[in-house]
Amino acid sequence: MSAEKRPELVKGLGLAGAISVVAGTMIGTAIFIVPSRMLQLVGSPVKVMAVWVFAGALSLCGALGYAELGAALPKAGGEYVYIHRAYAPWLGFLYAWTQFVIAKSTSIAAIATGFVLYLSYFWPELASPFWETRASFAGHAATFSLTGLQIGAVVMIALLSGINILGVRRAGAVQTIFTASKLLVLAALIVGGLVFGTGSFEHFRASSSAPLPTGWLAAVGMATISALWAYDGWNNLSMVAGEVENPQRNMPRALIFGTLVVITVYVLVNIAYFYVLAPSEALGTQTIAAGAARVFMGKAGGAFVAIGVMISTFATLNGSILSGSRVPYAAALDGLFPVPMTSVHPRFRTPTVSITAQAVIAGAFALTGSYNSLYTKAIFSEFVFYALVTAGIFILRRREPGLPRPYRTWGYPFVPAIFGIPVYYLWRLWQRREKKG
Repeated sequence: MSAEKRPELVKGLGLAGAISVVAGTMIGTAIFIVPSRMLQLVGSPVKVMAVWVFAGALSLCGALGYAELGAALPKAGGEYVYIHRAYAPWLGFLYAWTQFVIAKSTSIAAIATGFVLYLSYFWPELASPFWETRASFAGHAATFSLTGLQIGAVVMIALLSGINILGVRRAGAVQTIFTASKLLVLAALIVGGLVFGTGSFEHFRASSSAPLPTGWLAAVGMATISALWAYDGWNNLSMVAGEVENPQRNMPRALIFGTLVVITVYVLVNIAYFYVLAPSEALGTQTIAAGAARVFMGKAGGAFVAIGVMISTFATLNGSILSGSRVPYAAALDGLFPVPMTSVHPRFRTPTVSITAQAVIAGAFALTGSYNSLYTKAIFSEFVFYALVTAGIFILRRREPGLPRPYRTWGYPFVPAIFGIPVYYLWRLWQRREKKG
């Protein structure tokens, strides 16, 4: 599509909104759950803390690389734009369709399902089937059912997709409010645990008595993958770069500052968890945040954490819908998606058709999959593209040395390489684990 005919999106995200997209999509449900799993893998709170710092440093390396690309190519679509330009249109095509059909849609469905799962803490009947039927295919009988979890997830996807259609400023305002709210929840866990919790820093010297489930190196690798999943989301800002005000300045600032904020919060909240809970207690729960909150809040701790997780997933879901819908829109502008995907609302200046199509596919996944299966589909289809985008920095610097780069990756060429190589090997480790499982 020629430049003069391209429908333009409005630049409605300021620096605060851009930071909230980064931090809001990074902080999801994982920080409330995975530290106990990481402890089981590596054996001591000190090692868990080391993994959080290592994974945070890797994520920051990735954010530094994306900051250069986002400032140099501030267009809607983010990773699609970088891959299309650095490699070839066919690889951009593959990325865009993978994101649209699998990665982003299943991620949105998983996040929405996670929200309703925690809502069922207050209304357990949501998890019960309200419609069920049996059918037979090729001699095999199967049962199909619908629960409140599935319907609730579809409603959440439709609600936030509607808010995103109403304008990027509204979506950005929702993102900022709920990101601030989730940070307040985590701050309450940090302050409550360290100030009011009857814990001990001696817990950090203790080791778990449980045997490591695998070899030491593999255990650290799997723990790092859990931490990277918790940090995942910093890349989403790149997808809405075309709607960021003054992107040459605000893209790098938001990516770097937002990632640093999340690293700091994650480290502090893990200190609070392990200060309050001894290793044996942390291993005895799959919801470490609720376990820690109950120490200084009593029975109300579980409800507090459930509300905190819902606030967290609400912001993550909104950010994922906001960012994901820009990929098919950008690909359609290059003729790689159906032309209707280029449609922009005449009043709100949002990619209405792209948002709606994404909601339909994500809603279909929410109706058919469980949280765990949706999560697996999402994680499998994402990581390889992170390494590809980061490697694109080297390619574009060589091929387009004259491209204006308001921000150049700090520590180049080491920082992009530090991110790309470990992510590749962790990805291979994850593949081997899934095949064995």
